[in-house]
Amino acid sequence: MFLYLLGLAVGFCILIVAADYFIRGASALARNLGVSPLIIGLTIVGLGTSTPEMLVAATASWQGNTGLAIGNAIGSNIANIGLVLGVTALVSPIVVRSAILRREFPVLLLISSASYLLLIDGNLSFIDGLVLLGSLVVFLLWVVRCAQKSKKALADPLDVEFSAEIPKDTSTSKASFFCLFGLIGLVLSSKLLVWAAVHIAITFGVSDLVIGLTIVAIGTSLPELAASITSVLKKEPDLAVGNVVGSNIFNLLAVLSLPGLIQPGSIDSLAIYRDFPLMLLMTVLLFLLSFNFKNKAQLGRAKGFVLVFLFIAYLGKLYLDTIGFSA
Repeated sequence: MFLYLLGLAVGFCILIVAADYFIRGASALARNLGVSPLIIGLTIVGLGTSTPEMLVAATASWQGNTGLAIGNAIGSNIANIGLVLGVTALVSPIVVRSAILRREFPVLLLISSASYLLLIDGNLSFIDGLVLLGSLVVFLLWVVRCAQKSKKALADPLDVEFSAEIPKDTSTSKASFFCLFGLIGLVLSSKLLVWAAVHIAITFGVSDLVIGLTIVAIGTSLPELAASITSVLKKEPDLAVGNVVGSNIFNLLAVLSLPGLIQPGSIDSLAIYRDFPLMLLMTVLLFLLSFNFKNKAQLGRAKGFVLVFLFIAYLGKLYLDTIGFSA
């Protein structure tokens, strides 16, 4: 058991470091090629923050552990809203000024609802995977178009914050090395994580879905937590929210599509009737809490406490359900 826990801890450490190198390298490389910071942030950085989940999902699906892959996608979205944004709002109230982000909020809600309707039959088919992947392409094209329109108008606050964060003095060769180094680390750490998580699930007699919803989901959300807290402390609140909203969209379209494309089949009924509805509820709640009657997006400490409380309550529910099933 100690070996599995050690593997899990080492896997998460490598995953976090590798993800950071991969995103830095890819962002710097794109900037050197003349891509605008806003497009880099909304596409490359957004996909980059979901790369850990994508590789874990791909590895788990390839090995036949689709429950872990699906649990990771759904659980990461729940953790991103309840844990990441909740804790970040407790650290410092978040005021969203970006017009692009205010448009992405309802898009996230739409994608979450559509994904649930796609999977409500209890089956994640190859066609479902293709639909999710095709939707990802459409979303990326929409994001690029929004970014291009924003450049023609007044500078969006998100553009300013991305410009400040994306490396400016990294050579193309160094950026390429960072990308390759990060990608290798992500692949190796995802294999180690899946190996450790599956054996922990077997040892404790719980489903790989629960492990994906809890340990793996929280672990793969740690980069978003660190990035969001750092962003609000640096007075870049739009970046903090943008990381989470973008990551959640990519988790549904990119991460959730992988089990369908690699290992299509039935989904645990609990994921359909317990976990996915809660993810939808928290997404709706985030949308409602983020806006007031003055149409200003703001998450204060009280709202952050509500999100964290719901996340802790959800973990408690998972624990009670697991104990119930084991008894």
